[in-house]
Amino acid sequence: MILSDVDIKKAVEKGEITLRDFNVERLQPASYDILLGNEFILTEPHSTAYVDPHKHIGPNTKEVQVPDGEAFVLHPGVSVLGKSLDYFGSENYVIQLSGKSSLARIGLIVHNTAGIINPGHYLQVTLELYNLSNTPIILRPGMAIAQLLFFPLSSPPSQSYKKTGRYNENNWETWKPSKNGK
Repeated sequence: MILSDVDIKKAVEKGEITLRDFNVERLQPASYDILLGNEFILTEPHSTAYVDPHKHIGPNTKEVQVPDGEAFVLHPGVSVLGKSLDYFGSENYVIQLSGKSSLARIGLIVHNTAGIINPGHYLQVTLELYNLSNTPIILRPGMAIAQLLFFPLSSPPSQSYKKTGRYNENNWETWKPSKNGK
């Protein structure tokens, strides 16, 4: 079962879902639109010889801050990490990150594989932005970039990100690789 707009609003009002800053105008019939933040992480291909996940060798990256009102140009075939402006999470629901169809039609992918937010995981979500089209796509901080769907749990989980201390509001650096690629 997926929460409707009515139930999303009720869950936010009861404190069962955290959505900062909640705006009723971003409610869709069965989802909630989230906005793009100002932070992007780009792989530096000229200084990255290879990536080896088995050996925990990641790419060399650099962080880019895009001021409000300015644009980030995502070129064809390029993948970058972005961050949502919205901070959200829940102990009671699994949250699914999903792309917006209007952006998918122009070739923008907002997540490759990491679309599930587990109970107790409170965060500004990392977006895996990829341009599938053959023309650049302009991304602007504050634009509606993705949507969240909320699924109730069948029972309370025996594990929780909040209980373990992983990926919570006190751990902001978990969304990006280190500067040296590791």
